[in-house]
Amino acid sequence: MSYIVILVANPQAGPLTPHAAMHAKDFCGGQHLTWLAPEVAAEFIVKKLPDIAQLKLVLGHKATDVFITRFRGRRKALLLADMDSTIVTSETLDELAAYAGLKDKIAEITKRAMNGEIDFPTALRERVGMLKGLDIAALERTWSQTEFCPGARTLVATMRAYGATTALVSGGFTFFTARVAAELGFDIHRANTLLDNGSHLTGEVAEPILDRDSKVATLNELAEKRGIKLSATLAVGDGANDLPMLKEAGLGIAYYAKPVVAEQVLNKIEHTDLTSLLYAQGYPLSAFKEG
Repeated sequence: MSYIVILVANPQAGPLTPHAAMHAKDFCGGQHLTWLAPEVAAEFIVKKLPDIAQLKLVLGHKATDVFITRFRGRRKALLLADMDSTIVTSETLDELAAYAGLKDKIAEITKRAMNGEIDFPTALRERVGMLKGLDIAALERTWSQTEFCPGARTLVATMRAYGATTALVSGGFTFFTARVAAELGFDIHRANTLLDNGSHLTGEVAEPILDRDSKVATLNELAEKRGIKLSATLAVGDGANDLPMLKEAGLGIAYYAKPVVAEQVLNKIEHTDLTSLLYAQGYPLSAFKEG
């Protein structure tokens, strides 16, 4: 069986040189070095899985992410993406909590939930309950300050341009996923629903809660609707509630992930941006689309 090793460097830390790429190929016993983007991304074929940790040690460019995929079926027909700290830079619930003067307290609960230390549904109900009485105008204020992660727009636009279905699946809230999906062009969005009385939050979230199991269920559902195998799917996320989805997808990539996730996922973005998901699928820079 053949695999592809993809090297993607953060250009702000300097170029990925031909010498470094060739050295990596030779270290892995690889063949057919190909450049996807000059001085940024290169790939080669190997017959057996290399040790990524050892490969990173021999690389001259230290701010390089390494991905390994199967030779066949590299381009995926379905993208499932987490939202908070993956497609957007923030945890939207934490930012919303700032308007109640509770950001630090709620952010600590969020951190523990994303690290898998506490049950996600329980943590979500607790955090939402603390926001009871918050003016719903805080939602719009939070949205106005929300920023997209680098490469998010290009990732979605490129995959859609080449026929993939793109879905945003979040343990956050539909108020935000609807706006992110509209702005970036996601085909589908799913999340939890914050309840309000028309002017203020009630401190409740609609049941059932979209959690880690729901993300996996969505992956399987959308793959079935598309008529594809799970091997043709791509998932990206950062928290413990994303871990089952990342493991189930044909290609799961952890994005600046929490330790519990990074320890269990082979392919990780630690130095680069979301366009690395395109390089990992074999898209050259010349194929990238801007949304």
